[in-house]
Amino acid sequence: MLNIPRETIGSIICKFKAKGTVETLPGRGRKKMLTSTAVHYLKRRVEKSPRVTAEELRKDLSDVGTEVSAQTIRRTLRNEGLHARTPRRTPLLSPKNKKSRLQYAKSNVDKPQKFWDNVLWTDETKLELFGPMDQCYVWRRKNKAYEEKNTLPTVKHGGGSIMLWGCFASAGTGKLQRVQGTMNRAWLQIKGWNILEWPSQSPDLNPIENLWWDLKKAVAVRKPTNVTELEAFAHDEWAKIPVDRCKTLVSSYASRLKAVITVKGCCTKY
Repeated sequence: MLNIPRETIGSIICKFKAKGTVETLPGRGRKKMLTSTAVHYLKRRVEKSPRVTAEELRKDLSDVGTEVSAQTIRRTLRNEGLHARTPRRTPLLSPKNKKSRLQYAKSNVDKPQKFWDNVLWTDETKLELFGPMDQCYVWRRKNKAYEEKNTLPTVKHGGGSIMLWGCFASAGTGKLQRVQGTMNRAWLQIKGWNILEWPSQSPDLNPIENLWWDLKKAVAVRKPTNVTELEAFAHDEWAKIPVDRCKTLVSSYASRLKAVITVKGCCTKY
């Protein structure tokens, strides 16, 4: 009546008895090329040696009889939440530097927020006419790399740069001054300022570094064409930095100190 072969009906009945359904069930799929033991080895290896390459890992597995491609290893690690990324650049810290940073953090972490609100954060930075903030990606077709719209004009020796000294507090940004040379600790002491005992190699402990990043991005967007414009745009953009931005950086300073303590004096995300 339904014009269905007897064998088909029989297999449907058998499937229902065995599986409790006649729906098409998902297949088992392709057998995994790496055992759980091999995956565990890969995870342990990259956690211990983050700079190891997929090709080196492939050779390691090959030596013990597991043949897979480097691409399979990359895919496996991605599935485990491990992705290849460019390493962040951080200051080189000696054991002495780490000890100094840890001591600074421990001695200041319990200071009240009012103390940090009264600190004037200062530092110098270099602003380049064609600096790294101007670098970007472009979408282009093959063999179109040198079309004008796909290039980034450069000037020999960077086109010029200026050194800036700036300061800010919880209440907002202060003076931004172009300087020649450096404004060292002795210069600050001559001015009669009380100075925090500062550990060297510690840009992550000075929140003004975050404002330098904001400043350089804002100036790059305006595309200065000469050093005069570079300085003028820098002053304009420095004055535009919101008070709330300054207040947020200072109010979270205790978190920076706690982060240094957590990593025992090493570099932090700040």
